[in-house]
Amino acid sequence: MSPKIHWFARLEYRYHSWRERRARKRGMTATVTPFPGYGGPGWVRVVGRALIVRPPRKTETGEYASVRGWRSFLGIPVGFAQVSVTIGDRTFEVVADRGGVIDTRIEVSLEPGWQTISLSAESGEPVEARVFIVGPEICFGVVSDVDDTVMVTALPRPFIAAWNSFVVDEHARLPVPGMAVLLERLVRTNPGAPMVYLSTGAWNIAPTLSRFLSRHLFPPGAMLLTDWGPTHDRWFRSGMDHKLANLRRLAQEFPQVTWLLIGDDGQKDDAIYTQFTSEFPGSVAGVAIRRLSPAEAVLAGGRTVVDDHSDVPVPWVTASDGAGLLERLEEVGLAS
Repeated sequence: MSPKIHWFARLEYRYHSWRERRARKRGMTATVTPFPGYGGPGWVRVVGRALIVRPPRKTETGEYASVRGWRSFLGIPVGFAQVSVTIGDRTFEVVADRGGVIDTRIEVSLEPGWQTISLSAESGEPVEARVFIVGPEICFGVVSDVDDTVMVTALPRPFIAAWNSFVVDEHARLPVPGMAVLLERLVRTNPGAPMVYLSTGAWNIAPTLSRFLSRHLFPPGAMLLTDWGPTHDRWFRSGMDHKLANLRRLAQEFPQVTWLLIGDDGQKDDAIYTQFTSEFPGSVAGVAIRRLSPAEAVLAGGRTVVDDHSDVPVPWVTASDGAGLLERLEEVGLAS
């Protein structure tokens, strides 16, 4: 028996369907916005979104023009779009979900490292996507939160979140000091290690996030964001459930990999990482929690309590920025 769909989810779908019909009458067609994915021996996790969206503007130098946050939410999701995924000389047909999100596992073999695939919606122009394939010998990886961990956002407070998501120019967003150096060091000293950015942010901001990470010299990595709005049984998605579900999936997909989990004390990262460590102790190399400054903590609506982890079987370190976390991780042998 299929689950009953929440009335607000049905209303949202009808609204986007109405927007889609209007856009198609104006001659607009669907395309795919790809997101960096990952994979392992014999399989690939492909992520992206089918949208009807105007092409982004470029400057005279060929770079993408600066974008206000609200423009990222103007795309029209194409629910249940037919999407073709081409990997090498093989093409696979997949179907997006109700919100146009493509998140599918495809059984295909690729060489370890970054590889390029292509996606197209409704037989349209293909777009390239990148996936990072983890080699079978790799036993270390990094999972990092985004908001207030690599990017200063003060996201938990609703009005600040709205301001940062919808109003602030993407070039005005600031990186957390030292975090780019920390993550780059971890990836460089562990060749072949997967880098995963796990956030409760909406898929709408993925292109902006990609440009932010590149502009501030963060290492490239797979992105696991979420689709804001109602699910089949509740008003809004649970950020904690989203993070835990993806951490559990990573543990099951890569049983040989131990993950360094990086987050902050402004949301629920400590509780999430504590629960995941208790469920999959063999999948955690260590935990690094960034402490918010007093001003950031006020904007974020306060700090979560960081429990005493002196008795846990993995290193658990805290510091106020990337440089401090790097120093603590060096002391426990997780960075060199």
